[in-house]
Amino acid sequence: MTDDRYAHRKVNATITVSDAHGKPLPGQSVTVEQLQHAFGFGCTPPAENDAAREQWLELFDTATLAFYWGRYEPVQGITDRENVMASAHWLVERGVRLKGHPLVWHTVKAPWVDPLPLDEAEELLRGRIRREVRDFAGVIDSWDAINEVVIMPDFDNEPDGVKNAITRLCAEKGRVEMVRLAVAEARSQNPDAQLILNDFDLGPRYEQLVEDVLAAGIQIDAIGLQSHMHKGFRGEAQLTEICDRFARFGLPLHWTETTLLSGDLMPAEIDDLNDYVVDHWPSTEDGEARQAEEIVRHYSTLVAHPAVESITYWGFDDAGAWLGAPVGVVRADGSQKPAFAALRDLIRRQWWLQRVDLVSDSHGRIEFEAFAGSFSLSSGESRLRVDLPVGTSEVELALSA
Repeated sequence: MTDDRYAHRKVNATITVSDAHGKPLPGQSVTVEQLQHAFGFGCTPPAENDAAREQWLELFDTATLAFYWGRYEPVQGITDRENVMASAHWLVERGVRLKGHPLVWHTVKAPWVDPLPLDEAEELLRGRIRREVRDFAGVIDSWDAINEVVIMPDFDNEPDGVKNAITRLCAEKGRVEMVRLAVAEARSQNPDAQLILNDFDLGPRYEQLVEDVLAAGIQIDAIGLQSHMHKGFRGEAQLTEICDRFARFGLPLHWTETTLLSGDLMPAEIDDLNDYVVDHWPSTEDGEARQAEEIVRHYSTLVAHPAVESITYWGFDDAGAWLGAPVGVVRADGSQKPAFAALRDLIRRQWWLQRVDLVSDSHGRIEFEAFAGSFSLSSGESRLRVDLPVGTSEVELALSA
């Protein structure tokens, strides 16, 4: 039975098979295979481990690569460009779409910038944005331009409440002008880049920021929404309500950081997730069963919402997961949790056109319905890769003479 919740994700394709002179060919065998979704199913990629990478590719087609300034350039002028570029090319060669995260953030910042006067810190920040966007243009054309601006001017993360340079700069310029800085510098190097405003605050303050940014004439391309569900799954109603609120701006919604636990939940009274510190946070049998059920509910709800354009799971495996939490779909030893199979069943089976062999009708046409994306059409020695967007598409497959 067709699930009407996903009708807005699908393409109805008509392929006309013709000879080299454009004459339709009836009775022609055509093989159709899906290669990629139009919807972004993303995840942070595992470290350079071939087995883990191959598992990752079974699920995901979009990767978020880390550009935290303090790690990317821990010493002024010495960057991790070579290693990040190598990882980027490995992924691109396998058809993976890339996003960089983030260009501006007040956390995991470059400590050598903090002591500088604000005008010097600002120029260094502007230069850092231009450099990364310029260096990776054509490889990475999507960026979380600025991260967690709602809290940025008020954030204290140094001893004795000292504010870092990025926080002080945001406090002086204001949130909207800080967003303008990030977006303007990025666009100066890659005018066609997709630039995303990203935040974990999913309440009225973030809504107001988006409204103010757009009113100021700043062009952002998508609204990023984070949801690290360490205290429990939000549920379908809350996810839909959040999507509905932010959809009013008419921009695509990217769920940029989402996680679900496969172990004990964080206590409800914890406000800042960073305040919860434990020596060992194991994945459990009951937790893994719960995670598998919730990941299906989570993805099904968001894919059904017409404003959502992508979902990024934040942590492929438990090894090195944020806060040491058991959030991965793969355990620290590389074995798959039930959530891996549950998500694969959605992304690569229910929402995926398996290889099908069709025969053209008396008018040389074949028809099929599938989740929109990229497809391979082949007949004999002729092969065509085609991107089919949501809606109705007509394509000609011309066979070689």
